[in-house]
Amino acid sequence: MKIWVDADACPGPVRDILLRASQRLQVPMVFVANKRLTLPRSELVSTVQVGAGLDVADRHIAASAERGDLAVTQDIPLAALLVPKGVVVLDPRGELFSEENIAERLSVRNFMQELRDSGVQTGGPSGFSNQDRQQFAAALDRELTRLLKTRG
Repeated sequence: MKIWVDADACPGPVRDILLRASQRLQVPMVFVANKRLTLPRSELVSTVQVGAGLDVADRHIAASAERGDLAVTQDIPLAALLVPKGVVVLDPRGELFSEENIAERLSVRNFMQELRDSGVQTGGPSGFSNQDRQQFAAALDRELTRLLKTRG
């Protein structure tokens, strides 16, 4: 099992939670980004710097992640590629993308993108709060515990 992180837009507090979880549970983790990342040295943590361009990091994660892995991304189209492969996908606020909700989430995302493309101001997400951090940490702990139990 590996943890895959779509690192280009990963909030700092989420990165820190992930690094601690990787060390505590001894789970390898891969940060994928199109920019250079500076992370603490660890035998469990690696980085992949992909080329510049739209969705290059997403394509790398989608091609590399396997059933039983966990991915962290706020990119709904990437989540829609990973969920059918059996990858557990969390967003940085702790929402679990699943077979039951991914089609709806993708549909809403595409609708909002169409509105933005037509000039409608939709606003962005709210700032990352302490509650978001706590929800992510709880969801990560729950899903990693579940994955480790099924693996062992």
